[in-house]
Amino acid sequence: MASTVKYVRVPPNSANMEEARKRVFEFFKTACRSIPTVMDIYVLDDVVKPSPLRSSVASEIRKNVHVTDPKVIDMLLFKGTEELSNVVEHAKQRHHIIGQYVVGRQGLMQDLGMKDQGNSNFLKSFYSGNYF
Repeated sequence: MASTVKYVRVPPNSANMEEARKRVFEFFKTACRSIPTVMDIYVLDDVVKPSPLRSSVASEIRKNVHVTDPKVIDMLLFKGTEELSNVVEHAKQRHHIIGQYVVGRQGLMQDLGMKDQGNSNFLKSFYSGNYF
């Protein structure tokens, strides 16, 4: 299955929005079909199920729902196809995949809560002045 994704390419130009939209759906289908291969390559079975990965791919596509220019959509499809090829060809390491698609950005932001302010006045003033 990895060899089929390797040769997927985006045609250079979409004639209109309907054609670009169709290509986006085809890319999404290709990405979803490659999820089992990606899970096997990176041994993700103990970390995540295929459904959250599919949701992650869908959310990455939905981030650009406001784009209406077919040329920009083609460029985004090219970047997405390149990213998918890199993942399937094992050009990334396991922690890259987990950090980008399993944990995601909101998982990294959960650690920004208030830390223990300490007991001394020095630490309290230090944290209040230098702590974002």
